[in-house]
Amino acid sequence: MEQAEMVMKAGADWIYAGEDEFGLRLPHSFDRDELTDLIQAVHAQGKKIVVAVNAIFHNDRIVKVADYLQFLTDLQVDMVSIGDPGAIHLLQQNHFPLPYLYDGADLVTSARQINFWANHGAVAAQVAAEVPYGELKSLQQHVQVPISYLVYGASAIHQSGRPLLDNYFSFVQKHQERTDRQRGLFISAPHKPDTHYSIYEDRNGTHVFATNDVNLMPELTKVHELGIQYWKMDGLFVHGQQFAQIVAAFAHARDALAKGTWTAELAADGQRIVTDNTPVNRETDTGFFDIDPESVK
Repeated sequence: MEQAEMVMKAGADWIYAGEDEFGLRLPHSFDRDELTDLIQAVHAQGKKIVVAVNAIFHNDRIVKVADYLQFLTDLQVDMVSIGDPGAIHLLQQNHFPLPYLYDGADLVTSARQINFWANHGAVAAQVAAEVPYGELKSLQQHVQVPISYLVYGASAIHQSGRPLLDNYFSFVQKHQERTDRQRGLFISAPHKPDTHYSIYEDRNGTHVFATNDVNLMPELTKVHELGIQYWKMDGLFVHGQQFAQIVAAFAHARDALAKGTWTAELAADGQRIVTDNTPVNRETDTGFFDIDPESVK
């Protein structure tokens, strides 16, 4: 809640939150009482909230989704993020008046896929971070709904429903009290000592992230010119005031670009703020954004 307040003051228009039972890779799992307070605080600030309902639901969990969607409806949530077709079916079958953003993680790579879900009620879509600028230009020209794109934060590259860390430590007979995100674990590829993939376990299994986090501060002119409506910022590994400072830098860039006052000097200032507030054990780059589309295989 404290971080949400700081991020809103920093200039964020939307807050992204949820509960681990229904959402993936969340900085905090809000129970229903906490989420009620958060939604009220967000709306009191004149901001909007999207609640994550993008988990991969097995039979034992999808039976809980309709009740959760009713709860979110009662709280007048502005949008939900959903990727499981079964959850989308429940949303529509029960006529819940909740706008939804289609979030199929790294599967969302084409305008045709986005438009398929737009024709099935989606009001927006989260584009995979692996889609480079060269493909975004074409995609943006053909989509029927606004898109969201990661401009800062950790980029997930793998998820398994299995407790891979617990299984590994059991195999090597080295007990670990914690394998969650706060433990700060990394793995490296064999014979590639420069790789350091963040890894942790939670209610939804094991999550692995790219070696470097995404930071598109140097490329925001291109992002702005594309007309991407939703700039996603992920605070999974950046906490408190540090994340708020980074959000403020991107909010300042957003406003300057809209006014036509964005300069190379302002971009350099923004980059310094991002660098100063990114944790020392994490590095950033532009991810797939500048990669030749032909090389993304």
